[in-house]
Amino acid sequence: MKTSLTKRQYIILGSLLFGLFFGAGNLIFPIHLGQLSASNWGPATIGFLLTAIVLPLLSILAISLTRSSSAYDLALPAGRHFALFFLIMIHLTLGILVASPRTATTTFAIGVQPFLPKAWDQIGLLLFSALFFGISFLLSWNQSKITDYVGKLLNPILLALLAFIFFMAFVIKGDLRHISILPTTSGAGSNLINGFLQGYNTMDALAGLGFGVTIIAALKFFGMNDTKQRSKAVAKVGAISMGLEALIYIFLIALGASSLSYLKLTSEGGTAFTQIMTHYTGLAGTAILGAVTFLACITSCIGMMAALSEDWGHRFPKLGYHFFLSLSSIGAFIVANFGLNQIILYSTPLLSFIYPFAMSLIFLGLLTPFFGKNPFIYKTTIILTFIPAIFDGIHTLPPFFANMGLFKALDAWASSYIPLFNVGLDFFPFMLIGILGSWALTKMFNLQTATPSLQKK
Repeated sequence: MKTSLTKRQYIILGSLLFGLFFGAGNLIFPIHLGQLSASNWGPATIGFLLTAIVLPLLSILAISLTRSSSAYDLALPAGRHFALFFLIMIHLTLGILVASPRTATTTFAIGVQPFLPKAWDQIGLLLFSALFFGISFLLSWNQSKITDYVGKLLNPILLALLAFIFFMAFVIKGDLRHISILPTTSGAGSNLINGFLQGYNTMDALAGLGFGVTIIAALKFFGMNDTKQRSKAVAKVGAISMGLEALIYIFLIALGASSLSYLKLTSEGGTAFTQIMTHYTGLAGTAILGAVTFLACITSCIGMMAALSEDWGHRFPKLGYHFFLSLSSIGAFIVANFGLNQIILYSTPLLSFIYPFAMSLIFLGLLTPFFGKNPFIYKTTIILTFIPAIFDGIHTLPPFFANMGLFKALDAWASSYIPLFNVGLDFFPFMLIGILGSWALTKMFNLQTATPSLQKK
């Protein structure tokens, strides 16, 4: 049994985790933020890194500190039923209904659709998504090979292409020098907040809880079976991955900001990135961007499908890993063919509902050294978090439902009376009251019950 990894193994696992996290949205959000912030890109970058890097790192540390093997273990002190509900919801969101289908549709929209006649859009998406999920399925089939495919092969190619883009922009063209002479679009404070919200919208903190099981599985394949040592290794791997991702985010935001010296402000990052690549490398830039997008999306898709299959297969062993891998591949393929706009429209309420629970569990996990896995604290916090989760789901309903009288009235009430509701951080005061209030009650009345066993009943 191993108690430590070599430096090379840490780098490989850091590369694996980076590949799992870094999808198309992680390319597009920073580019668009850079254009929006212009010469104020520095404060915007700080805000973005707080939520796009620090929060995902905290989710990984929560897995590490609680010595959990998955999101189920992290949520278990709140009760087995809630832990199972959370496990199903987080992977249903990432692996079937939202994130996995979006990897295929985003790759198609950026790398394939521009070359097709408009009339071929639907059949083109059908054929491309079948190929995309077929590749993901094959590369995810052998769990022991996922580290090799993503960490050793696909992600290094992605990093090499990104390095080429940055080299062209900042060394050959020297466009970074133009940032200092760009007009200021708004105050530094507003850009810090805008960056914070843009990073929050990546929802990588949610993904961090899902990918924990993939890293745990990879560590087991490396022979690290001691829970304590494995938890320390998870934290180190997370730090390597997030450090690399932070560096790339800085370059991407700077790339977006510097593009204003030769481009007009665009409405979203995908269009801006296409124009940036055309500026640097002509028609070849479209092909390079298509390759970057494909690699970013396929590695994320492999991670989400493998994490779902590993977690659900462990909880339902009679069905197993390969059954759920097939289920997630087929399910994501079907959802992808509804189109990117429909996926975003109907997935946002689901994401908004599950995210407050994820954030609460992350902070509870981080506070484990102070009050352990106290079920009373966990259950109280989760019950209170249910309130903002419901209102956040209502707030992001599609227009057909949002305009109904009841939902419209509830949303208006929440906007007026719930703190931080309009910036999507309304879970925080409820979470804070839940944690501090229940902790105070445990001290006053010695409320402590046994934590449920990690063994599945």
